[in-house]
Amino acid sequence: KFKKSARTVGDVLGKYHPHGDIACYEAMVLMAQPFSYRYPLVDGQGNWGAPDDPKSFAAMRYTESRLSKYSKLLLR
Repeated sequence: KFKKSARTVGDVLGKYHPHGDIACYEAMVLMAQPFSYRYPLVDGQGNWGAPDDPKSFAAMRYTESRLSKYSKLLLR
């Protein structure tokens, strides 16, 4: 099930990395872009950027995410 990206970023900031939401969200965006990683680790829904402008992604309140099948395989 997809969850709002802002919720995921908030959980990560609260538990592991209390240093700013923008860096955390940009890392998640890179993991969701199929043109950035060979195997995307995040399955995203919404505007995650384009190959000609990777920084054109939407704000975290407009996107949703979940683990990709590759991430689930790594966590087994």
